[in-house]
Amino acid sequence: MKPINEEMRETRLSTMGPQAPPGVAAPTAVVYCEGNFGQIDGKTANGLVRHSQAYRILSVIDSTCDGRDSGQLLDNVRNGIPVVEDLEAAVVRETIIPETFIYGMAPSTGTLSPADREVVLDAIALGMNIVSGLHEYLGDDPEISAAAEAAKVTIRDIRRPRASKDMRLFDGSVSKVKAIRIAVMGTDCAIGKRTTATVLTRALNASGLRTVLVGTGQTGLMQGAKYGIAMDAVPPQFCCGELERMIVAAWQDEEPDVIVIEGQGALSHPAFCTSAFILRGSQPHAVILQHAPKRVHRCDFPDMPMPAPEDEIALIEAFAATRVIGITINHEGMVDTDLEHDMKRLSRDTGMPVTDALTRPEVYLANMVLDAFPHLRPVALAVAE
Repeated sequence: MKPINEEMRETRLSTMGPQAPPGVAAPTAVVYCEGNFGQIDGKTANGLVRHSQAYRILSVIDSTCDGRDSGQLLDNVRNGIPVVEDLEAAVVRETIIPETFIYGMAPSTGTLSPADREVVLDAIALGMNIVSGLHEYLGDDPEISAAAEAAKVTIRDIRRPRASKDMRLFDGSVSKVKAIRIAVMGTDCAIGKRTTATVLTRALNASGLRTVLVGTGQTGLMQGAKYGIAMDAVPPQFCCGELERMIVAAWQDEEPDVIVIEGQGALSHPAFCTSAFILRGSQPHAVILQHAPKRVHRCDFPDMPMPAPEDEIALIEAFAATRVIGITINHEGMVDTDLEHDMKRLSRDTGMPVTDALTRPEVYLANMVLDAFPHLRPVALAVAE
Protein backbone atom coordinates (compact mmCIF):
# COMPACT_ATOMS: atom_id res chain seq x y z
CA MET A 1 0.00 0.00 0.00
CA LYS A 2 1.25 3.50 -0.81
CA PRO A 3 0.55 6.70 1.15
CA ILE A 4 -2.00 9.28 0.05
CA ASN A 5 -0.80 10.83 -3.21
CA GLU A 6 1.83 13.22 -1.82
CA GLU A 7 2.56 15.03 -5.08
CA MET A 8 -1.13 15.76 -5.64
CA ARG A 9 -1.56 16.83 -2.03
CA GLU A 10 1.45 19.15 -2.22
CA THR A 11 -0.11 20.92 -5.19
CA ARG A 12 -3.40 21.36 -3.32
CA LEU A 13 -1.79 22.69 -0.14
CA SER A 14 0.69 24.99 -1.82
CA THR A 15 -2.15 26.71 -3.65
CA MET A 16 -4.21 26.97 -0.45
CA GLY A 17 -1.28 28.67 1.24
CA PRO A 18 -0.98 29.46 4.92
CA GLN A 19 -0.23 33.13 4.32
CA ALA A 20 -2.21 36.18 3.30
CA PRO A 21 -2.32 37.14 -0.40
CA PRO A 22 0.72 39.01 -1.78
CA GLY A 23 0.66 42.73 -1.03
CA VAL A 24 -1.66 42.42 1.96
CA ALA A 25 -0.09 43.40 5.26
CA ALA A 26 -1.67 40.75 7.45
CA PRO A 27 -0.87 40.82 11.19
CA THR A 28 1.63 38.22 12.33
CA ALA A 29 0.24 35.53 14.61
CA VAL A 30 1.15 32.60 16.82
CA VAL A 31 -1.49 29.87 17.16
CA TYR A 32 -1.88 28.17 20.53
CA CYS A 33 -2.92 24.51 20.31
CA GLU A 34 -1.34 22.76 23.29
CA GLY A 35 -1.78 18.99 23.13
CA ASN A 36 -4.23 19.13 20.23
CA PHE A 37 -2.49 20.08 16.99
CA GLY A 38 -3.51 17.72 14.21
CA GLN A 39 -6.35 16.42 16.38
CA ILE A 40 -10.08 17.07 16.17
CA ASP A 41 -10.11 19.67 18.97
CA GLY A 42 -7.26 21.47 17.20
CA LYS A 43 -9.31 22.07 14.06
CA THR A 44 -8.98 25.85 14.31
CA ALA A 45 -5.18 25.67 14.34
CA ASN A 46 -5.26 23.00 11.64
CA GLY A 47 -7.35 25.24 9.42
CA LEU A 48 -5.25 28.35 10.00
CA VAL A 49 -1.95 26.75 8.97
CA ARG A 50 -3.60 25.45 5.80
CA HIS A 51 -5.23 28.72 4.83
CA SER A 52 -5.31 32.21 6.31
CA GLN A 53 -5.98 35.53 4.61
CA ALA A 54 -6.46 37.50 7.83
CA TYR A 55 -3.23 36.55 9.66
CA ARG A 56 0.32 35.57 8.74
CA ILE A 57 0.90 32.46 10.84
CA LEU A 58 4.44 32.27 12.22
CA SER A 59 4.28 29.19 14.44
CA VAL A 60 2.03 26.80 16.36
CA ILE A 61 2.42 26.11 20.08
CA ASP A 62 2.08 22.44 21.09
CA SER A 63 4.76 20.91 23.30
CA THR A 64 3.76 17.38 22.23
CA CYS A 65 4.87 18.14 18.65
CA ASP A 66 7.80 20.48 19.40
CA GLY A 67 10.34 20.80 16.59
CA ARG A 68 8.14 19.48 13.81
CA ASP A 69 6.82 21.22 10.73
CA SER A 70 3.06 21.83 10.99
CA GLY A 71 2.42 21.00 7.35
CA GLN A 72 4.39 17.78 7.62
CA LEU A 73 2.33 16.79 10.66
CA LEU A 74 -1.02 17.59 9.07
CA ASP A 75 -0.56 16.64 5.44
CA ASN A 76 2.90 15.14 5.04
CA VAL A 77 4.02 18.26 3.16
CA ARG A 78 6.31 20.87 4.73
CA ASN A 79 4.90 24.41 4.90
CA GLY A 80 7.63 26.19 6.87
CA ILE A 81 5.42 26.89 9.89
CA PRO A 82 7.11 25.22 12.89
CA VAL A 83 5.49 23.74 15.97
CA VAL A 84 7.20 25.02 19.12
CA GLU A 85 7.17 24.06 22.79
CA ASP A 86 5.65 27.15 24.40
CA LEU A 87 4.95 30.86 24.07
CA GLU A 88 8.52 31.80 25.01
CA ALA A 89 9.89 29.62 22.21
CA ALA A 90 7.42 31.16 19.75
CA VAL A 91 8.53 34.67 20.67
CA VAL A 92 12.32 34.24 20.89
CA ARG A 93 12.53 32.79 17.39
CA GLU A 94 11.18 36.06 15.94
CA THR A 95 13.03 39.37 15.63
CA ILE A 96 9.83 41.23 16.62
CA ILE A 97 7.18 39.98 19.05
CA PRO A 98 4.27 38.59 17.00
CA GLU A 99 1.27 40.90 16.90
CA THR A 100 -1.40 38.31 17.63
CA PHE A 101 -1.98 35.31 19.88
CA ILE A 102 -4.72 33.05 18.48
CA TYR A 103 -6.37 30.47 20.71
CA GLY A 104 -6.47 27.67 18.14
CA MET A 105 -8.54 25.00 19.84
CA ALA A 106 -12.24 24.19 19.85
CA PRO A 107 -12.76 22.12 23.01
CA SER A 108 -16.18 20.59 23.52
CA THR A 109 -16.51 22.63 26.74
CA GLY A 110 -16.07 25.86 24.80
CA THR A 111 -14.19 27.37 27.74
CA LEU A 112 -10.66 28.25 28.79
CA SER A 113 -8.72 25.91 31.09
CA PRO A 114 -6.72 27.36 34.03
CA ALA A 115 -3.41 26.51 32.32
CA ASP A 116 -4.52 28.11 29.06
CA ARG A 117 -5.65 31.22 30.96
CA GLU A 118 -2.08 31.74 32.21
CA VAL A 119 -0.72 31.51 28.67
CA VAL A 120 -3.27 34.06 27.43
CA LEU A 121 -2.27 36.44 30.24
CA ASP A 122 1.41 35.93 29.37
CA ALA A 123 0.70 36.81 25.74
CA ILE A 124 -1.11 39.97 26.80
CA ALA A 125 1.82 40.92 29.01
CA LEU A 126 4.06 40.64 25.94
CA GLY A 127 1.82 43.10 24.09
CA MET A 128 0.06 40.62 21.84
CA ASN A 129 -3.54 41.07 20.71
CA ILE A 130 -5.80 38.11 21.52
CA VAL A 131 -8.10 36.27 19.13
CA SER A 132 -10.41 33.58 20.52
CA GLY A 133 -13.18 31.46 19.07
CA LEU A 134 -14.39 30.11 22.41
CA HIS A 135 -18.00 30.29 23.56
CA GLU A 136 -16.57 31.97 26.66
CA TYR A 137 -15.92 35.59 25.66
CA LEU A 138 -12.50 36.60 26.93
CA GLY A 139 -13.41 40.26 26.60
CA ASP A 140 -15.99 39.74 29.36
CA ASP A 141 -13.50 38.11 31.71
CA PRO A 142 -12.58 40.72 34.39
CA GLU A 143 -8.98 39.57 34.81
CA ILE A 144 -8.21 39.15 31.13
CA SER A 145 -9.98 42.34 30.02
CA ALA A 146 -8.23 44.37 32.73
CA ALA A 147 -4.86 42.98 31.65
CA ALA A 148 -5.63 43.81 28.01
CA GLU A 149 -6.63 47.35 28.90
CA ALA A 150 -3.46 47.88 30.91
CA ALA A 151 -1.31 46.51 28.08
CA LYS A 152 -3.29 48.46 25.45
CA VAL A 153 -4.01 45.36 23.37
CA THR A 154 -7.26 44.16 21.83
CA ILE A 155 -9.37 41.07 22.42
CA ARG A 156 -11.29 39.71 19.45
CA ASP A 157 -14.02 37.24 20.47
CA ILE A 158 -14.88 35.68 17.11
CA ARG A 159 -18.07 34.04 18.33
CA ARG A 160 -19.58 37.18 19.83
CA PRO A 161 -22.78 37.85 17.84
CA ARG A 162 -24.39 41.17 17.10
CA ALA A 163 -26.62 42.68 19.76
CA SER A 164 -30.03 41.01 19.83
CA LYS A 165 -31.72 44.29 18.91
CA ASP A 166 -29.75 44.30 15.64
CA MET A 167 -30.44 40.67 14.69
CA ARG A 168 -33.00 39.93 12.05
CA LEU A 169 -35.49 37.17 11.49
CA PHE A 170 -35.70 35.16 8.30
CA ASP A 171 -37.86 37.01 5.79
CA GLY A 172 -37.42 35.03 2.58
CA SER A 173 -35.18 37.58 0.87
CA VAL A 174 -32.67 34.79 0.12
CA SER A 175 -35.08 33.59 -2.57
CA LYS A 176 -34.32 36.76 -4.54
CA VAL A 177 -30.60 35.95 -4.62
CA LYS A 178 -29.89 34.86 -8.19
CA ALA A 179 -26.59 33.10 -7.47
CA ILE A 180 -26.54 29.32 -7.29
CA ARG A 181 -26.16 28.40 -3.62
CA ILE A 182 -24.14 25.31 -2.66
CA ALA A 183 -23.99 24.13 0.97
CA VAL A 184 -21.17 21.83 2.08
CA MET A 185 -22.67 19.55 4.72
CA GLY A 186 -21.24 16.49 6.48
CA THR A 187 -21.88 13.27 8.36
CA ASP A 188 -20.15 14.57 11.52
CA CYS A 189 -18.49 17.62 13.04
CA ALA A 190 -14.78 18.37 12.46
CA ILE A 191 -14.82 16.34 9.27
CA GLY A 192 -13.47 18.82 6.70
CA LYS A 193 -16.50 20.81 5.55
CA ARG A 194 -14.74 24.16 5.87
CA THR A 195 -11.66 22.96 3.99
CA THR A 196 -13.77 21.52 1.19
CA ALA A 197 -15.84 24.71 1.00
CA THR A 198 -12.64 26.77 0.75
CA VAL A 199 -11.18 24.57 -2.00
CA LEU A 200 -14.51 24.50 -3.88
CA THR A 201 -14.72 28.29 -3.78
CA ARG A 202 -11.22 28.62 -5.19
CA ALA A 203 -11.83 25.94 -7.84
CA LEU A 204 -14.99 27.63 -9.10
CA ASN A 205 -13.26 31.00 -9.22
CA ALA A 206 -10.45 29.37 -11.20
CA SER A 207 -13.01 27.99 -13.65
CA GLY A 208 -14.20 31.53 -14.39
CA LEU A 209 -17.22 31.65 -12.12
CA ARG A 210 -17.39 34.48 -9.62
CA THR A 211 -17.77 32.60 -6.33
CA VAL A 212 -18.06 33.80 -2.73
CA LEU A 213 -17.76 31.76 0.46
CA VAL A 214 -20.08 32.43 3.40
CA GLY A 215 -18.56 31.14 6.64
CA THR A 216 -20.65 29.81 9.50
CA GLY A 217 -18.03 28.98 12.16
CA GLN A 218 -15.24 30.60 14.12
CA THR A 219 -12.35 29.15 12.10
CA GLY A 220 -13.61 30.43 8.76
CA LEU A 221 -14.02 33.90 10.24
CA MET A 222 -10.47 33.76 11.66
CA GLN A 223 -9.19 32.73 8.24
CA GLY A 224 -10.64 35.90 6.79
CA ALA A 225 -14.04 35.03 5.32
CA LYS A 226 -15.52 38.36 4.19
CA TYR A 227 -19.07 37.17 4.80
CA GLY A 228 -20.23 34.99 7.66
CA ILE A 229 -21.31 34.53 11.26
CA ALA A 230 -20.53 32.06 14.02
CA MET A 231 -23.96 30.47 13.91
CA ASP A 232 -23.66 28.39 17.06
CA ALA A 233 -23.44 31.63 19.07
CA VAL A 234 -26.64 33.13 17.63
CA PRO A 235 -29.98 32.59 19.43
CA PRO A 236 -31.97 29.95 17.51
CA GLN A 237 -34.77 32.38 16.68
CA PHE A 238 -32.35 34.51 14.66
CA CYS A 239 -30.05 31.86 13.12
CA CYS A 240 -31.83 31.57 9.79
CA GLY A 241 -32.28 35.32 9.45
CA GLU A 242 -28.68 36.18 10.32
CA LEU A 243 -27.37 33.66 7.77
CA GLU A 244 -29.84 34.95 5.20
CA ARG A 245 -28.55 38.48 5.89
CA MET A 246 -24.99 37.42 5.09
CA ILE A 247 -25.98 35.64 1.87
CA VAL A 248 -28.02 38.61 0.69
CA ALA A 249 -25.11 40.94 1.50
CA ALA A 250 -22.69 38.74 -0.47
CA TRP A 251 -25.07 38.81 -3.42
CA GLN A 252 -25.64 42.56 -3.31
CA ASP A 253 -21.97 43.43 -2.84
CA GLU A 254 -20.33 40.91 -5.17
CA GLU A 255 -23.02 39.72 -7.62
CA PRO A 256 -21.43 36.26 -7.75
CA ASP A 257 -22.46 33.36 -9.97
CA VAL A 258 -22.16 30.94 -7.03
CA ILE A 259 -22.31 31.28 -3.26
CA VAL A 260 -20.76 28.46 -1.21
CA ILE A 261 -22.09 28.03 2.33
CA GLU A 262 -19.92 26.31 4.94
CA GLY A 263 -21.80 23.63 6.87
CA GLN A 264 -21.61 22.80 10.57
CA GLY A 265 -22.03 19.49 12.41
CA ALA A 266 -24.40 17.06 10.72
CA LEU A 267 -28.14 17.18 10.20
CA SER A 268 -28.47 13.70 11.73
CA HIS A 269 -26.35 14.57 14.79
CA PRO A 270 -28.54 15.22 17.88
CA ALA A 271 -25.90 17.49 19.43
CA PHE A 272 -25.85 19.97 16.54
CA CYS A 273 -28.92 21.89 15.39
CA THR A 274 -26.90 24.39 13.34
CA SER A 275 -27.12 22.20 10.22
CA ALA A 276 -30.89 22.58 10.19
CA PHE A 277 -30.59 26.37 10.40
CA ILE A 278 -28.04 26.40 7.57
CA LEU A 279 -30.32 24.42 5.28
CA ARG A 280 -33.34 26.57 6.14
CA GLY A 281 -31.55 29.92 6.13
CA SER A 282 -29.49 29.46 2.95
CA GLN A 283 -32.15 27.59 0.94
CA PRO A 284 -29.36 25.89 -1.05
CA HIS A 285 -29.95 24.75 -4.61
CA ALA A 286 -27.60 21.84 -3.94
CA VAL A 287 -25.48 20.16 -1.27
CA ILE A 288 -22.06 18.49 -1.34
CA LEU A 289 -21.63 15.95 1.47
CA GLN A 290 -18.35 15.44 3.34
CA HIS A 291 -17.75 11.97 4.82
CA ALA A 292 -14.91 10.12 6.61
CA PRO A 293 -15.16 6.41 5.68
CA LYS A 294 -12.73 5.25 8.37
CA ARG A 295 -14.34 7.19 11.22
CA VAL A 296 -16.19 4.62 13.35
CA HIS A 297 -18.12 6.90 15.71
CA ARG A 298 -19.07 10.54 16.01
CA CYS A 299 -16.51 12.93 17.51
CA ASP A 300 -16.72 12.88 21.33
CA PHE A 301 -19.56 10.33 21.17
CA PRO A 302 -18.00 6.83 21.26
CA ASP A 303 -21.41 5.18 21.59
CA MET A 304 -22.84 6.94 18.53
CA PRO A 305 -21.89 5.18 15.25
CA MET A 306 -21.25 7.21 12.14
CA PRO A 307 -24.16 7.27 9.69
CA ALA A 308 -23.89 5.87 6.19
CA PRO A 309 -23.63 8.69 3.64
CA GLU A 310 -26.70 7.30 1.87
CA ASP A 311 -28.73 7.82 5.06
CA GLU A 312 -27.47 11.38 5.50
CA ILE A 313 -28.28 12.15 1.88
CA ALA A 314 -31.82 10.85 2.29
CA LEU A 315 -32.28 12.91 5.46
CA ILE A 316 -30.99 16.12 3.87
CA GLU A 317 -33.18 15.74 0.81
CA ALA A 318 -36.24 14.95 2.93
CA PHE A 319 -35.61 17.91 5.24
CA ALA A 320 -34.95 20.60 2.64
CA ALA A 321 -35.97 21.39 -0.92
CA THR A 322 -32.52 20.59 -2.26
CA ARG A 323 -30.45 17.75 -3.71
CA VAL A 324 -27.06 16.27 -2.92
CA ILE A 325 -24.88 16.47 -6.04
CA GLY A 326 -21.65 14.85 -4.85
CA ILE A 327 -19.60 13.41 -2.00
CA THR A 328 -16.18 14.51 -0.77
CA ILE A 329 -13.92 12.33 1.35
CA ASN A 330 -11.99 13.04 4.52
CA HIS A 331 -9.08 10.61 4.13
CA GLU A 332 -8.16 10.34 7.84
CA GLY A 333 -6.79 6.87 8.61
CA MET A 334 -6.57 5.96 4.93
CA VAL A 335 -3.83 5.11 2.47
CA ASP A 336 -4.28 5.86 -1.22
CA THR A 337 -5.54 2.39 -2.10
CA ASP A 338 -8.24 2.69 0.61
CA LEU A 339 -9.21 6.09 -0.66
CA GLU A 340 -9.48 5.04 -4.29
CA HIS A 341 -11.50 1.96 -3.34
CA ASP A 342 -13.96 3.92 -1.21
CA MET A 343 -14.36 6.66 -3.80
CA LYS A 344 -15.29 4.11 -6.44
CA ARG A 345 -17.59 2.23 -4.06
CA LEU A 346 -19.45 5.35 -2.96
CA SER A 347 -19.78 6.56 -6.52
CA ARG A 348 -21.18 3.19 -7.57
CA ASP A 349 -23.57 2.92 -4.63
CA THR A 350 -24.90 6.47 -4.81
CA GLY A 351 -24.58 7.24 -8.51
CA MET A 352 -22.80 10.48 -7.59
CA PRO A 353 -19.33 11.87 -8.29
CA VAL A 354 -16.91 11.40 -5.37
CA THR A 355 -13.59 13.15 -4.75
CA ASP A 356 -11.14 14.27 -2.07
CA ALA A 357 -10.56 18.03 -1.92
CA LEU A 358 -6.98 17.70 -0.70
CA THR A 359 -5.56 14.86 -2.78
CA ARG A 360 -7.44 14.95 -6.09
CA PRO A 361 -7.51 17.72 -8.72
CA GLU A 362 -9.64 20.66 -7.66
CA VAL A 363 -11.38 20.65 -11.03
CA TYR A 364 -13.23 17.52 -9.87
CA LEU A 365 -14.95 19.65 -7.23
CA ALA A 366 -15.77 22.39 -9.71
CA ASN A 367 -17.20 19.82 -12.12
CA MET A 368 -19.64 18.59 -9.46
CA VAL A 369 -21.26 22.01 -9.63
CA LEU A 370 -20.90 22.51 -13.39
CA ASP A 371 -22.38 19.09 -14.14
CA ALA A 372 -25.31 19.73 -11.80
CA PHE A 373 -25.92 23.22 -13.21
CA PRO A 374 -24.90 23.05 -16.89
CA HIS A 375 -26.13 26.59 -17.56
CA LEU A 376 -23.06 27.76 -15.64
CA ARG A 377 -20.61 26.24 -18.13
CA PRO A 378 -21.07 28.92 -20.82
CA VAL A 379 -20.51 31.57 -18.14
CA ALA A 380 -17.29 29.89 -17.05
CA LEU A 381 -16.10 29.44 -20.63
CA ALA A 382 -16.91 33.03 -21.55
CA VAL A 383 -14.93 34.41 -18.61
CA ALA A 384 -12.04 32.03 -19.28
CA GLU A 385 -11.84 33.17 -22.88
